[in-house]
Parts: sequence; C-alpha cells; structure tokens
Amino acid sequence: MLRSVITGTGSYIPPFIQTNRNFADHIFYSANQQPLSTPPEEVVEKFQQITGIEERRYINDELNTSDIGYLAAEKALTDSGADPETIDQLIVAQNFGNVIKHTIQTDAVPSIACLIKHKLGIRNPACIAYDILFGCPGWIQGIIQADAFFKAGIAKKALIIGTETLSRVIDIYDRDSMIFSDGAGAAVVEYKDTKPFHSGILGTSVQTHSLEEVNYINMGMSYFPGSDPNIRYIKMKGRKVYEFAMKYVPAAMKECMEKSGIDITDLKKVFLHQANAKMDEGIIKRLYQLYGINKAPENIMPMSIHWLGNSSVATVPTLFDMVRKNKVPDHHIEPGDAVLFASVGAGMNINAVCYRC
Repeated sequence: MLRSVITGTGSYIPPFIQTNRNFADHIFYSANQQPLSTPPEEVVEKFQQITGIEERRYINDELNTSDIGYLAAEKALTDSGADPETIDQLIVAQNFGNVIKHTIQTDAVPSIACLIKHKLGIRNPACIAYDILFGCPGWIQGIIQADAFFKAGIAKKALIIGTETLSRVIDIYDRDSMIFSDGAGAAVVEYKDTKPFHSGILGTSVQTHSLEEVNYINMGMSYFPGSDPNIRYIKMKGRKVYEFAMKYVPAAMKECMEKSGIDITDLKKVFLHQANAKMDEGIIKRLYQLYGINKAPENIMPMSIHWLGNSSVATVPTLFDMVRKNKVPDHHIEPGDAVLFASVGAGMNINAVCYRC
C-alpha cells in the first residue's frame, strides 16, 4: 500500500531566551492606548496562569525566517537520508516573510521557499518551491497538500517547512506580545510502500471560517500612544480565538479520525498547535467528551509552549521532531502508533491530519 510517510524531521530552536521576568517591569497599554492599571508583575503572573508560557525563544539579529527554515530543513534531509535533488515539492509555511531586524519591513520576494532551495543548493528545476500562507495551521496544510500531490501522481517526495520570526512583528506594548516566539520545523515526506506497519497519512480535515471570524487575528497599529498608524503589528482578539477554538477544533479533529477509521481509544499522541496551554488542554478535554469520555489519558498531549512559546507554523513540526527523537520527557512514539496533528489560526483556519507512525 502506498501512503505519504514522514521519513525525516528537523527543527531549529533559537538560542535567545526571553523569560517572563524580562516583562515584569514593562509598561503595557490597552487597545485604546491607555496604560493598563494592573501592575506589570501582576499582568505577567496572570498571563503565565492562562497561557502556561514561562519563556519563549527569539532568533539572533543576524538570522531571519529563511535562515532558520533552512537550518531545520537541512536536519530533516539528513535525518531522512534523502538526496535534496530528488525533492519534487519544497513547501514553506510562513506568514510574514523575512522581516528586517529593527524594522517592520517584510521581504516577501523572492519567496522563502526559493531562498531555502537556494541555500540548500538544489539545482533540479523540477523541485518546485513555493510558500503557503495559512496562519498557524500552515505546516499541517503543507503536509495535506503534499499528500494530495502524491495521490495525483504529480510528486513522490516533498520537504515541508514551517518557519516564523514573530518576535519581529510584535507590538511590545501589547501584553499579547508575550505569547509569540520564533522557530522552525521541517519534515521530509515520501510516497512509498508502508509495510509492515502501514504507516503514513490516514485521513485529513480542513476548514476555513472567514465571515465573523476573519479578523480575530490580524494586523493593527501599536498600542503605544502617538504611534504611527501606518506601521502595523500582529494583533489578536484572545477571547474570540479561544471561544472559536473550543467550538470548532475538537469537532474537526473527530471528523479527521472518523475519516481515518481510527477510534479514540487507539490514539497514542496528539500534536496540537502550541497556542495557549489552557486552550490546548480544553480542546483535548472536549475531544474526548465528544466520544463520551470525561477524562483524557495521561500523557496524550506533549507540550512545548511552556518554554518555547507560540512560534506559529513551527510549533507542530518542532514538537513532533522532539518527541520523535525522544527529547520530551515521558513522551515517546513507536512504529504503528496512531497520532493526530491539529492546528487553528488566522483566517480563521483549522486542520487536522491522522497519521500512523
């Protein structure tokens, strides 16, 4: 049986650690450009209670989005043993391009995928390199697209990268800026015979909600008084995003599993976008409740948000890479295990992939 199989993974975790203590004397403002009445240390404490984030990672000044995507991709290619010249599709999930340090300017041309192909030294013109903009679910969507190309007979091997440098598009006067971080993750996916474990993608689910929800995550001016209205930063309606995710993500995950023929009792791990610890725990709880189960199994959901923050498209591939290589305590996967990838983000987009290791 031919299926889309992940044969190698890699990730790049930036070295610069920004702890919550770094924000303890920071002045935050509201959307109406008024300073928050709550003392900064209380803002930070409440933030940690809600999100679970204790620290996040930022890249060094000399690097950018394409650089760290390349570093993750190189590791994935080495892990898989794949010849880069045999890659048919080089798909990069990102949302802001290369953002120049100390500015908010984005370089979107050439694409991040073409820059990474160049850095990898791939000469083959039949290796098609392109970016996808799909919010935080972008890397999973790249996996879904590769699977579709394989089944259509267009490609046999793909390199899927999720890379983001959100530290360069945040408004430091907005308390939500503490959520975001930088990082990159990548996977080589091949269409191949899956014996003896019948590994590979079993099923997928994708949704876009863009009527009332389209601006839940968008770009807006700084909260700092007197800021230039023409300079825009990433903004989020946190409560709206939380309520949306609670309502729609568990159902989409269940739909994916049903399409895949996987029962909830056979699920070994859930690799969920690392957006907010409280939200992710709520999503898992509601998923199991949809099956009439009030308590999810212990260790069903590995998490990295506490120390890596939310690196958008990079959270799922980075987390999968770490678990796959036994770098997350108490979390391991074995050949034949059924796992679920799922994400939610700007658009608003939701997707899920059921995968057998």
